[in-house]
Amino acid sequence: MKQFSKQERSWIFYDWANSVYATIIMAAVFPIYFSGVAAKAGQSGDVLWGYATSIATFVIALSAPFLGALGDFKGMKKKLFTVFLFIGVIFTLVMAITDNPTLMLVGYGLSYVGFAGGNLFYDSFLTDVSEKENMDKVSSYGYAMGYFGGSTLAFLISIAMIMFGHYIGIDGTLAVKLSVVLTSLWWLGFSIPMLKNVHQVHYVETEKSKLLSGALQNLKSTVGNIFRDKRLLVFIIAYFFYIDGVGTVIHMATAYGSTLGLGSTMMIFALLLTQLVAVPCSILFSRFSKFIGTAKMLLIGITIYIIVCLVGFYMGFTLEPHQAAYEADFRQVITENRGALSDEAFAALSSEGFSNLSDANRAELFAKGVETVTAQFPEEQAAIESAASAAVTFLQDGAKAADYDGALGFSTTMFWILSVLVGTSQGGIQALSRSFFGKLIPPEKSNEYFGFFDIFGKFAAVIGPALYALFADLTGRSSIGILSLIVLFAIGWIVLFTQRKRFEDLEE
Repeated sequence: MKQFSKQERSWIFYDWANSVYATIIMAAVFPIYFSGVAAKAGQSGDVLWGYATSIATFVIALSAPFLGALGDFKGMKKKLFTVFLFIGVIFTLVMAITDNPTLMLVGYGLSYVGFAGGNLFYDSFLTDVSEKENMDKVSSYGYAMGYFGGSTLAFLISIAMIMFGHYIGIDGTLAVKLSVVLTSLWWLGFSIPMLKNVHQVHYVETEKSKLLSGALQNLKSTVGNIFRDKRLLVFIIAYFFYIDGVGTVIHMATAYGSTLGLGSTMMIFALLLTQLVAVPCSILFSRFSKFIGTAKMLLIGITIYIIVCLVGFYMGFTLEPHQAAYEADFRQVITENRGALSDEAFAALSSEGFSNLSDANRAELFAKGVETVTAQFPEEQAAIESAASAAVTFLQDGAKAADYDGALGFSTTMFWILSVLVGTSQGGIQALSRSFFGKLIPPEKSNEYFGFFDIFGKFAAVIGPALYALFADLTGRSSIGILSLIVLFAIGWIVLFTQRKRFEDLEE
């Protein structure tokens, strides 16, 4: 296998550059900070964040095919990539220099458009920097670099500032703002090799005066070509279903764990483990694809995700009965000792207890929470202390918590196993999907085709969360919701497996 060219190395390095945005701004640090700022302003942070994300995703997904068609013309791909890169970097900085939640939200929405738009052109440059026989390797190393650089190294730097910054006079707010500034500088600085060394090789010739009309005409032609090319259409259908499952697992993992009562700190470190495992496994996926074929490695990746769903189901299914029983016992103790508590004080006291039931120091944490409730309802102090005393005694009784704690410990171990399993396949399946698609399309129209690829990637994570929520709601068990995701992976696996002979010439 030949070594990477300067263009390939520069292209790979952009994944290192932009993954810091996905981790710090989209997932881990800034959403929590924004929710706090919005709450102080009397606004619902998670709702506003959800709306902003949906609007930005919708805008870029709908415009992706047209932008792609425009980018296929000579000289346009690099220009459009640069425009979206600077939109992303500049509006990320806006989020750091303002304390106004509305301006933060505007900054986030526009920065996300820049991030997603830049990725569209970045993905399509794969056909310019690499030949078909090297695409799997180049794409996989890109994901590996992204996981290690932006998703792990930069994230750890940010967490260190937030957790230990007070030792050098950096408070929590300043630490978050510095993390956002770090995101912008990291993103822009490590994008320089891409800007300097990667150039559009394949393109469509047209007059500048006909760019827009030509883009619309090419867009219409590409839609027809996708439906006529059965091989491409088959892959897109399979990809839509299995990538929906992948996206749902990514988005629902911590929500599912939180529902089961798993510790948030533990889950953050488990997800870091996923990132670290994904670094070598992304590379291994590309190497194995050289021996057994890309389609077969995709089938293996989908199979691993089916196993993930089964393990996730077992993890929750074995814990839920113990969780429900312990919560019911706690609720009964609070209710029996309610006395003259008002509905509001009773609800606040119950909430303090339920928020820490899964913690080993649940009694101490609940006692601290009682102080907060007492401060809210000082006129009911005697009744609160009476009910709280009985609840603390219950929480201190290790015998009553033994079954629940045992099941919780087992599920915590299972979550760590899940983190490793997901890491083995997450980067590989995304990387090989990108490179496999690149092999199927005409290189001179890569932007246009990747525009449609981007649509499926953005809209794919729609069915999965709905499926999860539906089955969890109907059965009252989140574990059944996780199990239902197997349907998505099974459809993708069956389509790809039954039509695998269509792709044999790509594996030669």
